Amino acid sequence: MGVPLDTLITTPRLILAPARRQDYADWARLRTGSRAYIEPWEPLWPSDALSRRDWNRRLSAWNAAWKAGTAYVFFTRRQSDNALLGGLSFTQVRAWPANAASLGYWQGAGFEGQGYMREAVSAACSWAFRDLGLWRVEAGIVPENARSRRVLEGTGFAEEGLAASYLEIAGTRREHVLFGLVRPRTDR
Repeated sequence: MGVPLDTLITTPRLILAPARRQDYADWARLRTGSRAYIEPWEPLWPSDALSRRDWNRRLSAWNAAWKAGTAYVFFTRRQSDNALLGGLSFTQVRAWPANAASLGYWQGAGFEGQGYMREAVSAACSWAFRDLGLWRVEAGIVPENARSRRVLEGTGFAEEGLAASYLEIAGTRREHVLFGLVRPRTDR
């Protein structure tokens, strides 16, 4: 049995839910208004970025990967007003013997510095360990992304090394600082 597409992860301030067709307007508005803030940290945006066509392509891929158990994409919303704050994903989900996944996240410019991403990452990783049975979550950041470093270190991730030409970011292959979080052991 797979993970239901109506999965919700809640925290005192947030709701993490899979992307839905009706999220398009909020997603496009947040990404448009935060483009200069987000774009330097992501792969090159397609020429039709933020269009309805781009959204449909993404949503189809996200839903197919969710159903296949290879990726889980969540949107992060504030409970108090349902505002879309950003997104978080587990990709490259690998079964036994790895039981691991890669973590990625983004957040709108107006929500930085309020602890939302740290809260979302912490809750999502707890969910991944418990509900997906993962033993390990990995993340990579470009060295100068101090905010992402604080999110990862603040949620228990440990720096594990440097990977040359790890990912394409803003059109250029970039080295990344790699981090890992291992499921807490309960048998000690």
